[in-house]
Amino acid sequence: MPMIFPFSVVVAVVLFAAAALAPRHASALTRHDFPEGFVLGAGTSAYQVEGAAAEDGRKPSIWDTFTHQGHSSDGSTADVSADQYHHYKEDVKLMHKVGLDAYRFSISWPRLIPDGRGQINRKGLEYYNNLIDELILHGIQPHVTIYHFDLPQALQDEYSGLLSPRFIEDYTAYANVCFKSFGDRVKHWVTVNEPNIEPIGGYDNGSQPPRRCSYPFGADCAEGNSSTEPYIAAHHLLLAHASAVSLYREKYKAAQGGQIGITLLGWWHEPASDTPQDAAAAVRMNDFHIGWFMHPLVYGDYPPVMRSRVGRRLPALPAPESAKVRGSFDFIGFNHYLIMRARSIDTSSGQEPRDYYVDAAVQNPSSDITTV
Repeated sequence: MPMIFPFSVVVAVVLFAAAALAPRHASALTRHDFPEGFVLGAGTSAYQVEGAAAEDGRKPSIWDTFTHQGHSSDGSTADVSADQYHHYKEDVKLMHKVGLDAYRFSISWPRLIPDGRGQINRKGLEYYNNLIDELILHGIQPHVTIYHFDLPQALQDEYSGLLSPRFIEDYTAYANVCFKSFGDRVKHWVTVNEPNIEPIGGYDNGSQPPRRCSYPFGADCAEGNSSTEPYIAAHHLLLAHASAVSLYREKYKAAQGGQIGITLLGWWHEPASDTPQDAAAAVRMNDFHIGWFMHPLVYGDYPPVMRSRVGRRLPALPAPESAKVRGSFDFIGFNHYLIMRARSIDTSSGQEPRDYYVDAAVQNPSSDITTV
């Protein structure tokens, strides 16, 4: 059964379009083309822009480890990157000059709490307070992502990160620090950015940290299990999200008046051909990709097609967890970059081993992309 969602789902679309603010031309958009109250903004992640990777008490994330081992496509690291840590005032002035209404950025967990739990890094706290204050000073809304892929390496080393339910407790404690420290000024919270892609890159094909996969689905991974680990990692991200939302609603929302949600990656899948098999593959792939998180958020369980095809490898959502997950959002963000073509593959023989794409009976669509 394909996904059907009620109108209560609010989808927030972030536009990364400086062209929308350009002078009016026949072929250009301006603010006048958008309804009143439409928020124009831009977004970044901490590891991509902050730099200062080893300064003022910050410790490595799994992305630092990944890039320093030479696994980025060009061998580069983000040790310096755009150096926003040192130039945030200049960056905010540029945002103001361009005319942005909002800036979505992520907190670096290993900058704020370097060991993943315990002591707060005062220099990290100071940086984010200063950035938030600077944005507000220039009339720009701070939209904060709590987790954007950069798990502290200390937690990966201690208990394998997202594969352990201990992640949920540590993430919730970290989110609590964020709410307590910044919630008087931050009114828009994103718990997790694109939780429906990190489990694939990190635990199925090994293209992203922590580089876990198993043959024949990934290349050169030292360890992992592509048949089970993507579903375990995603499950713990989902429960961590729900835990943080529950905490915010119980402890902070009434006093702070903010909104909290999650942002999913929205690769849309269309049939690669006009065959019934590919048409069905596109529906399945949208359920596996978007429904993986959207369905439990709205209905309290994973999509029926995933339950059927993944079986016992897909973690259970017992009643207490289901109730906590269902409705755990004030909004759902949707990052839509491209359209993929879904090609059906025959798995009727019970192919083993299996991974996410074999379970979906869809050829990995990354080789057939339509950009938007």
